[in-house]
Amino acid sequence: MHSAVPELAHTHTRPIHWVATATAVAGVVALSSIVQPDPATAVQATGPEHRSAPVTAAAPATTGVDFPIECGPVKALVEKQASGDLDGDGRPETVAVVHCDAPMGTPPDGVYVLTRAAGAAHARVVATLVDPKDRLTVTGLSVDDGAVLAALLGYSSADVPSCCPDVKDSAKWQWKDDAFVRSTPAGAHSV
Repeated sequence: MHSAVPELAHTHTRPIHWVATATAVAGVVALSSIVQPDPATAVQATGPEHRSAPVTAAAPATTGVDFPIECGPVKALVEKQASGDLDGDGRPETVAVVHCDAPMGTPPDGVYVLTRAAGAAHARVVATLVDPKDRLTVTGLSVDDGAVLAALLGYSSADVPSCCPDVKDSAKWQWKDDAFVRSTPAGAHSV
């Protein structure tokens, strides 16, 4: 049986079609590596304690940082990070969620604020928001309008196994009077 629609030449692929497609893709890739957007800048929302200065400096990297966490024979692992201007000085800080790279179980997290002084090779920890001794796991982290926001999982008692946190909480810290202050009270509830 013959089709009522005539056969179209472009419905059958031939090697020349693949060469043309590969050439077009290579052209787009080459052009995109040459044409780059301008560097991004961000402006923090103004508030009583924040200036409206554009943030143009790079956020501190977590590499080479000596985190105050005891991991024994395993290394400390940065699980999450977020950056933003937390103290209103126009330079971003980095907030890092760190835990020991344990082969089993759910190691507790520490949440640390990093900054880098001008000319310093590596960032340094300037504040601990969550201490690993608190046995908390951070499931979410963000920096919004100069505040650090975290979703936390914890335990209702020391008898609850480390595998199975049974308390869910959220926290918000802001820089006030030269310190990070938790502005949301512990509102933990069972999972």
